Amino acid sequence: MEKQIKIGVLGCAGIAQKAVIPSLKTLQEFTLSGVASRSTSKADDFASQFATKAYYSYDELLSPTLVDAIYIPLPNALHYQWVKTALQRGIHVLVEKSLACTLKEVVELNDLAKEQKLALVENFQFRFHKQLQAIKQLLADDTIGELRCVRSSFGFPPFKEQDNIRYQAALGGGALLDAGAYPIKIAQEILGTNLKVSAAKLSFDDNKKVDIWGGGFIAQKKGDLFAEIAFGFDHFYQCNLELWGSKGKIYTNRIFTAPPGYEAEIILETNEGKETIKVKADNHFANMLLYFHKLILNPELPEREYQQNINQAQLIEEFVRLAGN
Repeated sequence: MEKQIKIGVLGCAGIAQKAVIPSLKTLQEFTLSGVASRSTSKADDFASQFATKAYYSYDELLSPTLVDAIYIPLPNALHYQWVKTALQRGIHVLVEKSLACTLKEVVELNDLAKEQKLALVENFQFRFHKQLQAIKQLLADDTIGELRCVRSSFGFPPFKEQDNIRYQAALGGGALLDAGAYPIKIAQEILGTNLKVSAAKLSFDDNKKVDIWGGGFIAQKKGDLFAEIAFGFDHFYQCNLELWGSKGKIYTNRIFTAPPGYEAEIILETNEGKETIKVKADNHFANMLLYFHKLILNPELPEREYQQNINQAQLIEEFVRLAGN
């Protein structure tokens, strides 16, 4: 077996509890060294649930003697501080999207990771699902002819808790840095990395002072292709990807959030008719963690992630500028 990585978790977020830590516990490549929270009760509950040690400060767990790597699912506004602290201490980082709140912060963190030869990965787990790989293969096989347009939407109903972190500007809330990050990312997966935001709109809630929904166009800088994206927190649930080509269309309605055990369906429509392609159940969280493990063990590999981090942050910053709110 390859080296087992000691990993810790900063924060007791729902995604950590429901998806990332359960997936982590299935992998022999990692051992969970501890969970840290400023809430002693949350730390104790998590530690009990996942048979690990509780820490009552983030700083305490961020020790190279305790962990080789750290997973950070904290509110967006806390990412910069704790990612930077981890990197400065020689610890590899997997962080929830968005990596940081500004391009300037992402550039600084990237430079630090490069200097330290550390993995710095923004957790877009859907990249590692068989569903996306199958869609890319359909494109490569010319199944729908020449690609003309990408459409992607990710939105969900309002949160019941009015104090949800996504509604708090001071914590880096808002739809763009959360739901909006997904369709922006998948545009790069399909269209390549040399992209620009050509139109953007954000709608704000005057009481919450954060963007609640938005949409826009992302286009190739050199080329004719573009993506139409939409996202938000005040919507009928949508989680889809549509690829429209010269000879057909590919569609799926669970592109970002397929849970382990879920058999995704890809709808292929051409002049010959409509076909449903079933994708075997997959765990993109586990796949993402295995990729992170590979980057940790191979210091020459993280360069691609560094560039992806910058590309994503640049597009988000362009989006904000063009939206002009």
